[in-house]
Amino acid sequence: MLLHGITSIKRLIVHCLIPFFLVGCTEPPIQKFEGFAQGTTYHISYWSELPVDAKAIQVSVEKEFGVIDKLLSNYRPDSVIEVFNSVENTESQEVGREIVSLVRIAETVNRASLGCYDLTIKPLFDLWGFRGDALTIPSDTDIRKTLQQIGMRKLEIIDDTHLRKQQADLKVDLSSIAQGYSVARISEVLAQQGIQHYLVEIGGELKTAGHKPDLNAWRIAVERPLPGEQTMQKIITLPKDVPAAVMTSGTYRHYFDANGQRYSHILDARVGKPVTHNLVSVTVIHPDPSVADAWSTALLCLGQTDGMNIANAEKISALFITQQDNQLLESKSEPLIGSTTVIIH
Repeated sequence: MLLHGITSIKRLIVHCLIPFFLVGCTEPPIQKFEGFAQGTTYHISYWSELPVDAKAIQVSVEKEFGVIDKLLSNYRPDSVIEVFNSVENTESQEVGREIVSLVRIAETVNRASLGCYDLTIKPLFDLWGFRGDALTIPSDTDIRKTLQQIGMRKLEIIDDTHLRKQQADLKVDLSSIAQGYSVARISEVLAQQGIQHYLVEIGGELKTAGHKPDLNAWRIAVERPLPGEQTMQKIITLPKDVPAAVMTSGTYRHYFDANGQRYSHILDARVGKPVTHNLVSVTVIHPDPSVADAWSTALLCLGQTDGMNIANAEKISALFITQQDNQLLESKSEPLIGSTTVIIH
Protein backbone atom coordinates (compact mmCIF):
# COMPACT_ATOMS: atom_id res chain seq x y z
CA MET A 1 0.00 0.00 0.00
CA LEU A 2 1.96 2.95 1.26
CA LEU A 3 5.18 4.25 -0.18
CA HIS A 4 7.74 4.16 2.59
CA GLY A 5 10.05 6.98 3.54
CA ILE A 6 9.52 10.62 2.88
CA THR A 7 11.39 10.28 -0.42
CA SER A 8 8.98 7.53 -1.58
CA ILE A 9 9.16 6.21 -5.11
CA LYS A 10 7.44 9.14 -6.64
CA ARG A 11 9.20 11.14 -9.31
CA LEU A 12 8.40 13.73 -11.92
CA ILE A 13 10.77 15.52 -14.26
CA VAL A 14 10.24 19.25 -14.06
CA HIS A 15 10.02 20.42 -17.65
CA CYS A 16 13.19 22.40 -18.29
CA LEU A 17 11.75 25.28 -20.24
CA ILE A 18 12.40 27.92 -17.59
CA PRO A 19 15.53 30.03 -18.22
CA PHE A 20 17.13 31.99 -15.41
CA PHE A 21 16.62 35.21 -17.35
CA LEU A 22 13.84 35.45 -19.87
CA VAL A 23 14.11 37.48 -23.02
CA GLY A 24 12.54 40.91 -22.84
CA CYS A 25 13.59 43.77 -20.58
CA THR A 26 10.07 44.24 -19.22
CA GLU A 27 9.83 40.72 -17.85
CA PRO A 28 11.18 40.07 -14.35
CA PRO A 29 13.57 37.13 -14.09
CA ILE A 30 12.59 33.80 -12.59
CA GLN A 31 14.44 33.28 -9.33
CA LYS A 32 15.63 29.74 -8.62
CA PHE A 33 17.23 27.87 -5.78
CA GLU A 34 17.55 24.22 -4.89
CA GLY A 35 18.81 21.98 -2.16
CA PHE A 36 18.62 18.65 -0.38
CA ALA A 37 15.95 17.79 2.19
CA GLN A 38 13.91 14.80 3.35
CA GLY A 39 16.33 12.41 1.67
CA THR A 40 15.75 13.93 -1.76
CA THR A 41 16.25 17.13 -3.74
CA TYR A 42 14.03 20.16 -4.04
CA HIS A 43 13.79 22.93 -6.64
CA ILE A 44 12.01 26.24 -6.21
CA SER A 45 11.22 28.63 -9.09
CA TYR A 46 9.35 31.90 -8.57
CA TRP A 47 9.03 35.46 -9.75
CA SER A 48 7.40 38.63 -8.51
CA GLU A 49 6.42 41.96 -10.00
CA LEU A 50 7.52 43.61 -6.76
CA PRO A 51 11.01 43.50 -5.21
CA VAL A 52 11.59 40.54 -2.91
CA ASP A 53 14.38 39.45 -0.60
CA ALA A 54 15.59 36.27 -2.31
CA LYS A 55 17.94 35.34 0.53
CA ALA A 56 15.21 35.70 3.15
CA ILE A 57 12.88 33.54 1.09
CA GLN A 58 15.49 30.77 0.81
CA VAL A 59 16.20 30.94 4.55
CA SER A 60 12.48 30.70 5.31
CA VAL A 61 12.13 27.64 3.07
CA GLU A 62 15.09 25.89 4.69
CA LYS A 63 13.70 26.65 8.14
CA GLU A 64 10.32 25.21 7.18
CA PHE A 65 11.93 21.96 6.03
CA GLY A 66 13.37 21.61 9.52
CA VAL A 67 9.95 22.13 11.09
CA ILE A 68 8.38 19.50 8.81
CA ASP A 69 11.15 17.00 9.50
CA LYS A 70 10.69 17.35 13.26
CA LEU A 71 6.98 16.74 12.78
CA LEU A 72 6.64 13.90 10.28
CA SER A 73 9.91 12.01 9.83
CA ASN A 74 9.80 8.28 10.54
CA TYR A 75 13.61 8.28 10.67
CA ARG A 76 13.89 10.64 13.64
CA PRO A 77 13.05 9.07 17.01
CA ASP A 78 12.33 12.55 18.35
CA SER A 79 9.82 13.51 15.64
CA VAL A 80 6.23 14.02 16.75
CA ILE A 81 4.97 11.02 14.80
CA GLU A 82 7.71 8.70 16.08
CA VAL A 83 7.10 9.76 19.67
CA PHE A 84 3.43 8.91 19.09
CA ASN A 85 4.45 5.51 17.67
CA SER A 86 6.79 4.76 20.57
CA VAL A 87 4.15 5.29 23.26
CA GLU A 88 2.36 1.95 23.42
CA ASN A 89 -0.85 2.71 25.24
CA THR A 90 -4.42 3.67 24.39
CA GLU A 91 -4.45 7.11 26.00
CA SER A 92 -5.01 10.35 24.09
CA GLN A 93 -1.79 11.91 22.78
CA GLU A 94 -1.22 15.43 21.53
CA VAL A 95 0.24 15.45 18.01
CA GLY A 96 -0.79 18.89 16.75
CA ARG A 97 -3.19 20.20 14.14
CA GLU A 98 -0.96 19.31 11.21
CA ILE A 99 -0.85 15.57 11.84
CA VAL A 100 -4.53 15.40 12.74
CA SER A 101 -5.44 17.17 9.51
CA LEU A 102 -3.38 14.63 7.53
CA VAL A 103 -5.07 11.75 9.36
CA ARG A 104 -8.46 13.20 8.43
CA ILE A 105 -7.49 13.20 4.75
CA ALA A 106 -6.13 9.66 5.08
CA GLU A 107 -9.34 8.43 6.72
CA THR A 108 -11.36 9.68 3.75
CA VAL A 109 -9.03 8.04 1.24
CA ASN A 110 -8.88 4.85 3.31
CA ARG A 111 -12.66 4.46 3.24
CA ALA A 112 -12.96 5.31 -0.45
CA SER A 113 -10.14 2.90 -1.38
CA LEU A 114 -11.79 0.05 0.57
CA GLY A 115 -8.84 -0.16 2.94
CA CYS A 116 -6.11 -0.47 0.32
CA TYR A 117 -4.64 2.83 1.55
CA ASP A 118 -3.81 2.78 5.25
CA LEU A 119 -1.43 4.91 7.33
CA THR A 120 -1.02 2.15 9.94
CA ILE A 121 0.85 -0.11 7.53
CA LYS A 122 4.23 0.58 9.11
CA PRO A 123 4.62 -2.86 10.80
CA LEU A 124 3.99 -4.59 7.47
CA PHE A 125 6.57 -2.45 5.74
CA ASP A 126 9.11 -3.32 8.42
CA LEU A 127 8.18 -7.02 8.14
CA TRP A 128 9.03 -7.03 4.43
CA GLY A 129 12.36 -5.34 5.10
CA PHE A 130 11.74 -2.36 2.84
CA ARG A 131 13.69 -0.11 5.18
CA GLY A 132 17.01 -1.67 4.19
CA ASP A 133 18.78 -2.95 1.11
CA ALA A 134 17.54 -6.53 1.26
CA LEU A 135 14.07 -7.95 0.88
CA THR A 136 12.73 -10.36 3.50
CA ILE A 137 9.88 -12.44 2.14
CA PRO A 138 7.74 -13.24 5.18
CA SER A 139 5.65 -16.32 5.69
CA ASP A 140 1.89 -16.19 5.37
CA THR A 141 1.71 -16.83 9.11
CA ASP A 142 3.85 -13.78 9.86
CA ILE A 143 1.79 -11.67 7.46
CA ARG A 144 -1.47 -12.72 9.11
CA LYS A 145 -0.03 -11.96 12.53
CA THR A 146 1.21 -8.53 11.47
CA LEU A 147 -2.11 -7.70 9.81
CA GLN A 148 -3.63 -7.81 13.29
CA GLN A 149 -1.71 -4.58 14.02
CA ILE A 150 -3.06 -2.82 10.93
CA GLY A 151 -6.21 -0.76 10.54
CA MET A 152 -7.17 2.92 10.26
CA ARG A 153 -10.28 2.13 12.32
CA LYS A 154 -7.90 1.59 15.26
CA LEU A 155 -6.64 5.18 15.02
CA GLU A 156 -9.07 7.60 16.64
CA ILE A 157 -9.20 11.37 16.21
CA ILE A 158 -10.06 12.88 19.60
CA ASP A 159 -10.07 16.52 18.54
CA ASP A 160 -8.11 18.87 16.26
CA THR A 161 -4.81 18.20 18.06
CA HIS A 162 -5.09 14.75 19.66
CA LEU A 163 -5.07 11.14 18.46
CA ARG A 164 -5.64 7.91 20.34
CA LYS A 165 -4.62 4.37 19.53
CA GLN A 166 -7.36 1.83 20.11
CA GLN A 167 -4.62 -0.81 19.99
CA ALA A 168 -1.46 -0.02 21.93
CA ASP A 169 1.03 -1.37 19.36
CA LEU A 170 -0.43 0.62 16.44
CA LYS A 171 2.21 2.42 14.33
CA VAL A 172 1.62 5.25 11.86
CA ASP A 173 3.64 5.99 8.71
CA LEU A 174 2.84 9.33 7.08
CA SER A 175 5.26 8.97 4.18
CA SER A 176 2.50 8.49 1.58
CA ILE A 177 1.12 11.94 2.36
CA ALA A 178 4.07 13.77 3.93
CA GLN A 179 5.72 14.87 0.71
CA GLY A 180 2.49 16.38 -0.53
CA TYR A 181 2.14 18.16 2.81
CA SER A 182 5.72 19.41 2.47
CA VAL A 183 4.98 20.83 -0.98
CA ALA A 184 1.93 22.58 0.47
CA ARG A 185 3.89 24.05 3.40
CA ILE A 186 6.75 25.34 1.24
CA SER A 187 4.20 26.85 -1.14
CA GLU A 188 2.61 28.63 1.82
CA VAL A 189 6.00 30.03 2.80
CA LEU A 190 6.30 31.61 -0.65
CA ALA A 191 2.74 32.94 -0.50
CA GLN A 192 3.44 34.49 2.89
CA GLN A 193 6.35 36.33 1.29
CA GLY A 194 3.99 37.81 -1.28
CA ILE A 195 4.95 35.42 -4.10
CA GLN A 196 1.98 34.72 -6.37
CA HIS A 197 3.79 32.89 -9.20
CA TYR A 198 5.84 29.83 -8.32
CA LEU A 199 6.70 26.19 -8.95
CA VAL A 200 7.65 24.14 -5.89
CA GLU A 201 9.08 20.66 -6.49
CA ILE A 202 10.24 18.19 -3.84
CA GLY A 203 11.43 14.76 -4.93
CA GLY A 204 9.40 15.06 -8.12
CA GLU A 205 6.17 16.10 -6.41
CA LEU A 206 5.09 19.65 -7.14
CA LYS A 207 2.66 22.52 -6.98
CA THR A 208 2.33 25.57 -9.19
CA ALA A 209 0.54 28.87 -8.84
CA GLY A 210 0.13 31.67 -11.33
CA HIS A 211 2.20 31.63 -14.51
CA LYS A 212 5.60 32.49 -15.96
CA PRO A 213 6.57 36.13 -16.58
CA ASP A 214 5.81 35.82 -20.30
CA LEU A 215 2.21 34.87 -19.33
CA ASN A 216 2.70 31.28 -20.43
CA ALA A 217 1.53 28.52 -18.09
CA TRP A 218 3.87 26.40 -16.04
CA ARG A 219 4.56 23.13 -17.84
CA ILE A 220 5.95 19.93 -16.34
CA ALA A 221 6.77 16.50 -17.70
CA VAL A 222 5.71 13.12 -16.33
CA GLU A 223 8.48 10.57 -16.35
CA ARG A 224 8.24 7.42 -18.45
CA PRO A 225 7.40 4.75 -15.83
CA LEU A 226 10.01 2.13 -16.64
CA PRO A 227 12.97 1.03 -14.48
CA GLY A 228 16.25 2.63 -15.48
CA GLU A 229 14.67 5.23 -17.73
CA GLN A 230 14.50 8.96 -17.11
CA THR A 231 12.73 10.09 -20.22
CA MET A 232 9.55 12.06 -20.74
CA GLN A 233 6.19 10.33 -21.08
CA LYS A 234 3.80 13.29 -21.12
CA ILE A 235 3.82 17.07 -20.76
CA ILE A 236 1.20 18.64 -18.50
CA THR A 237 0.25 22.29 -18.93
CA LEU A 238 -1.17 23.56 -15.65
CA PRO A 239 -3.83 26.23 -15.12
CA LYS A 240 -2.78 29.85 -14.70
CA ASP A 241 -5.76 31.02 -12.67
CA VAL A 242 -5.79 28.45 -9.85
CA PRO A 243 -3.06 26.55 -7.94
CA ALA A 244 -2.51 22.95 -8.99
CA ALA A 245 -0.55 20.09 -7.43
CA VAL A 246 0.77 17.15 -9.47
CA MET A 247 1.64 13.97 -7.57
CA THR A 248 2.81 10.70 -9.14
CA SER A 249 3.09 7.23 -7.59
CA GLY A 250 4.73 4.36 -9.40
CA THR A 251 5.89 0.77 -8.97
CA TYR A 252 8.88 1.15 -11.25
CA ARG A 253 11.54 2.81 -9.08
CA HIS A 254 11.75 1.07 -5.71
CA TYR A 255 11.46 -2.68 -5.91
CA PHE A 256 13.29 -5.92 -5.21
CA ASP A 257 13.82 -8.89 -7.51
CA ALA A 258 13.87 -12.24 -5.73
CA ASN A 259 13.42 -15.81 -6.97
CA GLY A 260 12.44 -14.61 -10.44
CA GLN A 261 9.71 -12.30 -9.11
CA ARG A 262 9.62 -8.54 -8.74
CA TYR A 263 8.29 -7.13 -5.45
CA SER A 264 7.10 -3.53 -5.44
CA HIS A 265 7.31 -1.29 -2.39
CA ILE A 266 3.58 -0.66 -2.81
CA LEU A 267 1.84 -2.82 -0.21
CA ASP A 268 -1.87 -3.55 -0.21
CA ALA A 269 -2.89 -3.10 3.43
CA ARG A 270 -5.81 -5.50 2.98
CA VAL A 271 -3.65 -8.54 2.24
CA GLY A 272 -0.26 -7.45 3.57
CA LYS A 273 1.59 -8.08 0.30
CA PRO A 274 3.04 -6.04 -2.57
CA VAL A 275 0.66 -5.29 -5.42
CA THR A 276 0.99 -7.57 -8.46
CA HIS A 277 -1.16 -5.80 -11.07
CA ASN A 278 0.18 -4.12 -14.21
CA LEU A 279 -0.66 -0.53 -13.25
CA VAL A 280 2.79 1.08 -13.05
CA SER A 281 2.02 4.77 -12.56
CA VAL A 282 -0.75 7.10 -11.41
CA THR A 283 -0.54 10.88 -11.64
CA VAL A 284 -3.12 12.92 -9.74
CA ILE A 285 -3.80 16.62 -10.33
CA HIS A 286 -5.59 18.36 -7.45
CA PRO A 287 -5.55 21.78 -5.78
CA ASP A 288 -4.38 20.29 -2.46
CA PRO A 289 -0.96 18.56 -2.60
CA SER A 290 -1.66 16.41 0.48
CA VAL A 291 -4.91 15.11 -1.01
CA ALA A 292 -3.22 14.49 -4.35
CA ASP A 293 -0.36 12.61 -2.67
CA ALA A 294 -2.65 10.27 -0.75
CA TRP A 295 -4.87 9.60 -3.77
CA SER A 296 -1.98 8.85 -6.12
CA THR A 297 -0.83 6.11 -3.74
CA ALA A 298 -4.34 4.77 -3.15
CA LEU A 299 -5.22 4.56 -6.84
CA LEU A 300 -1.94 2.84 -7.63
CA CYS A 301 -2.62 0.34 -4.86
CA LEU A 302 -6.09 -0.42 -6.23
CA GLY A 303 -4.98 -1.16 -9.80
CA GLN A 304 -6.37 0.01 -13.12
CA THR A 305 -9.99 -1.18 -12.94
CA ASP A 306 -10.83 -0.45 -9.30
CA GLY A 307 -8.65 2.65 -9.29
CA MET A 308 -10.37 4.14 -12.32
CA ASN A 309 -13.83 3.39 -10.94
CA ILE A 310 -13.04 5.04 -7.62
CA ALA A 311 -11.29 8.03 -9.24
CA ASN A 312 -14.44 8.64 -11.28
CA ALA A 313 -16.71 8.23 -8.26
CA GLU A 314 -14.58 10.55 -6.12
CA LYS A 315 -14.09 13.05 -8.96
CA ILE A 316 -10.29 12.72 -8.93
CA SER A 317 -8.35 13.89 -12.00
CA ALA A 318 -5.90 11.07 -12.64
CA LEU A 319 -3.69 9.74 -15.42
CA PHE A 320 -3.19 5.94 -15.29
CA ILE A 321 -0.36 4.14 -17.09
CA THR A 322 -0.37 0.34 -17.34
CA GLN A 323 2.28 -1.92 -18.81
CA GLN A 324 1.33 -4.75 -21.13
CA ASP A 325 4.41 -6.58 -22.34
CA ASN A 326 6.56 -3.78 -23.77
CA GLN A 327 3.71 -1.33 -24.25
CA LEU A 328 2.64 1.49 -21.98
CA LEU A 329 -1.08 2.22 -22.17
CA GLU A 330 -2.55 5.47 -20.89
CA SER A 331 -6.05 6.21 -19.64
CA LYS A 332 -7.64 9.21 -17.96
CA SER A 333 -10.33 9.49 -15.33
CA GLU A 334 -13.55 11.25 -16.33
CA PRO A 335 -12.73 14.44 -14.37
CA LEU A 336 -9.38 14.71 -16.16
CA ILE A 337 -10.99 14.11 -19.56
CA GLY A 338 -13.50 16.84 -18.82
CA SER A 339 -10.96 19.34 -17.48
CA THR A 340 -10.70 22.62 -19.37
CA THR A 341 -7.70 23.92 -17.39
CA VAL A 342 -5.29 20.96 -17.37
CA ILE A 343 -3.84 20.01 -20.76
CA ILE A 344 -1.88 16.78 -21.25
CA HIS A 345 0.24 16.51 -24.41
